[in-house]
Amino acid sequence: MSLIKIINFPSIGDDRGSLVAMETIDKVPFEIKRVYFILDTLKNVSRGFHAHKQLKQIAICVSGKCRMIIDDGKNREEVWLDSPNKGLLIETNLWREMHDFSEDCVLLVLASEHYNESDYIRSYDDFKKMLD
Repeated sequence: MSLIKIINFPSIGDDRGSLVAMETIDKVPFEIKRVYFILDTLKNVSRGFHAHKQLKQIAICVSGKCRMIIDDGKNREEVWLDSPNKGLLIETNLWREMHDFSEDCVLLVLASEHYNESDYIRSYDDFKKMLD
């Protein structure tokens, strides 16, 4: 079973431009409690390097692109997020890394929970131990 779960959000457009809607129930498999975005990431800077015990997320590059790595402790898979209607569903207990941000990258994240520092697993060794 693949660790990479892509949600394709429909893009509706005409000669004025495009609109991409992300609605719970229909496409987002959780209630959205927090929304944030990452931008202005410097060249050769990687982010993430953590997992969450309870939090689920969907990551979408609304501009530019970045490379995501998802790891379940046994398998590592990667995917490029490079379209504003392509979302990566990140389930609980998955290590995530973000690399190769383009200069114009804006990474939007929809989260199932409010920020809670105690939900983070910030050490890969602790992550692996938790899975055993």
